[in-house]
Amino acid sequence: MSLRCLFIAFFISIYSHAQPATEYQSPPEEILKLVNAQLAPSVWMTDSGEHMLLLYRPAYKTIAELSEPELRLAGLRINPKTNIGSRTTYYNDIRIKRPGDKDSRPISGLPQQPRLANFSLSPDQSKLALTHTSLEGVELWVVDLAGASAKKLSGPRLNANLRDVINWFKDGKSVLVKMLPTDRKPLINRDNQIPAGPTISTNDGKKAQNRTYQDLLKNPDDSYNFEQLARSELVQVFTNGESKPWKEADMYGNISFSPDGKYLMVVTVEKPFSYLVPYYRFPSKTTIYDSRGQLVKTILEVPLIEDLPKGFMAERTGMRDLSWRSDRAATLTYAEALDGGDPANEVAFRDQVYQLEAPFDGPGTPLIKTQNRFMRIIWGNDQKAIALDRWWNNRNTKTYLFNPSDPGEEPVILSDRNYQDRYSDPGDFVTERNAYNMPVLALDKKGNAFLLGDGYTASGQFPFVDRMDLSKLEKTRLYVSRLEDKMENLIDYKPEKDQLLVQIESASEHPNYYYKSLVRRKGPQQLTFFENPFKSIQEVHKEVITYKREDGLELSATLYLPVGYEMEAREKRPMILWAYPREYKDKNSASQNTQNPNEFTYPYWGSPVYWVSRGYVVLDDAAFPIIGEGDEQPNDSFRKQLVANAKAAIDAVDALGYIDREKVAVGGHSYGAFMVANLLSHSDLFAAGIARSGAYNRTLTPFGFQSEERNYWEAPEVYYTMSPFMHADKMKTPLLLIHGEADNNSGTYPMQSERYFNALKGLGATVRLVMLPKESHGYRAKESILHMLWEQDQWLETYLKGPAQDAASGKK
Repeated sequence: MSLRCLFIAFFISIYSHAQPATEYQSPPEEILKLVNAQLAPSVWMTDSGEHMLLLYRPAYKTIAELSEPELRLAGLRINPKTNIGSRTTYYNDIRIKRPGDKDSRPISGLPQQPRLANFSLSPDQSKLALTHTSLEGVELWVVDLAGASAKKLSGPRLNANLRDVINWFKDGKSVLVKMLPTDRKPLINRDNQIPAGPTISTNDGKKAQNRTYQDLLKNPDDSYNFEQLARSELVQVFTNGESKPWKEADMYGNISFSPDGKYLMVVTVEKPFSYLVPYYRFPSKTTIYDSRGQLVKTILEVPLIEDLPKGFMAERTGMRDLSWRSDRAATLTYAEALDGGDPANEVAFRDQVYQLEAPFDGPGTPLIKTQNRFMRIIWGNDQKAIALDRWWNNRNTKTYLFNPSDPGEEPVILSDRNYQDRYSDPGDFVTERNAYNMPVLALDKKGNAFLLGDGYTASGQFPFVDRMDLSKLEKTRLYVSRLEDKMENLIDYKPEKDQLLVQIESASEHPNYYYKSLVRRKGPQQLTFFENPFKSIQEVHKEVITYKREDGLELSATLYLPVGYEMEAREKRPMILWAYPREYKDKNSASQNTQNPNEFTYPYWGSPVYWVSRGYVVLDDAAFPIIGEGDEQPNDSFRKQLVANAKAAIDAVDALGYIDREKVAVGGHSYGAFMVANLLSHSDLFAAGIARSGAYNRTLTPFGFQSEERNYWEAPEVYYTMSPFMHADKMKTPLLLIHGEADNNSGTYPMQSERYFNALKGLGATVRLVMLPKESHGYRAKESILHMLWEQDQWLETYLKGPAQDAASGKK
């Protein structure tokens, strides 16, 4: 045996059997360089186009930030010291510029080491309210956009635990904020308490088939702490720094002003709390106040929601989805179920939408009935509005044009389609701000509406702008994007200005904003000038490949070749395939290609693209459709379709001559991890696998998972067949399991990976389990991400490049 082989064998032995390192590791320099690249800012633009805000943030949190105090209560994760979500994404700088200018100006007066969030533009968009989280708590700040200056309006007294913390009064001179109540009581530290008694849950015989939510209340002390953290006082704070009390302490949730600013709709969380569901299914009360804080009317009181009918389209009965009609001064709209909220009931119409005008007395006036479950309305004027509905079971969505002033007039169905059918997507209606500063349907002088579409077709992606005559129901295509070697995203269109806002990018060019003209056909005006921060991989070959599954279904994936790869040589390299299964009800939708080779190559924290810098072929976003047509459910043949998808993908790249098919790894996150474990258990296609934050025993999620509506007792064979845990004895391929210790995702308890690892270990499989401290379902701390990348790199190097991979995987 050569010296090199001896060294590799020794390394594999150390990596596999020695006491694992307990300190964070970093990946090789090629990957580290990509991780450390400086991100471009997020972009906000005022409607007038006068100001462009550039919001900068660190790409990652630190493990120290994730280690700050955290309470997990009723579906929330709260920092009890600062009174804001413990997982809040913070920005650390704001700059401002005029669109088209290359240089931006800093905002003067911002706090030192800022942690900024909760951004809210004033009604006239001349000011920006925001919060800064200091060591003591959450402060209120305001930025004057014209002067590019910031000032603090309050001390660390804001309460952002239930979000929706800042709302502007309509005159733009003050904001309504949630402040810590003066009578807040100290929180209970259960670790130091002697229990007064057991925790008891009861049921009176009703069915309560809820998903496996995490971070729920567990005992009376949790309930007490939740109430203390949820309570706040409403305070009116003026932009000159003055303030006055507006409403006494309560558990305030969502808050919204009427379009004219004369009324305020306030939702409060009520008791009793629940140990079964998150806070947004606790009892609630919706109340209308005038702008001075005087009670007008209590509109709605909702009881605890623990026992909805079964199904994704289930709803509670009574008023729901309350919102302001955006084209009227003060008119409420709401929906009510016509099927008792039960998807199993067959009815002609599922929902009825009503409106209720100020002062909100009497029953609401009917507006429109929807055949599916009501989603939302895009308001236009008294004669024109657009309603949308949706039905999960058959993936149907309808778009209606109706006359709000005449409920007796039959609505016109503008589109009736499978929402998974991307080729038939008519696009989204363009909106604009009206005199109330509310979004309404953008209509030109002739009453025409406009749609922006992604433009996916069998021949490629061609985004478009359509003008629609709402009287004749005729469309005129105003614009089709046909850029070569670039990708164009249509962001917004202002008909009165003939101004189309777009993003243009390519595989190697960072997305930048541009203005285009559709009528005058003026050349594009570049608004931002962001450069590619990932230059070391900008020349890699990238293409979208299409291929067929054994049953003839068309599939697609994005193929990357390694840095410096010579295509003519066709050197066979190892490959990592990354995917995520998706369920469909028809083959046509499942076969559609929505990938674009000109999309900017962005190696985010969970991406496999990093490994093009390490000599690997990467097949990313490989299509893994799971189809169940008619009465058949997709999961009835989940495993068979999963293996067929994987084999088709490997066959396609192998036929191109790029890979050694004996050295292919598969990876996935969440449901993708579930896919990985199933593929390794039920096929011999792979030499190694990487599964992050998955669920592996479906009996631990007995009331449904992913897109499965049936419970365990209705389809036990499906739950058993799909669970990798039940087939751990079939695992013959090296598997790397990674999971966040603080995973909050429904169903993917950390216990899922721990129990699966124990089963695999007990049965003699080659497996490694990495539990990342403080991490949730998506990983945030840089230390965690670097270590995750190191683990994945070592696993791939060991089992795809090392000489022992054949023996380890059972391959000949």
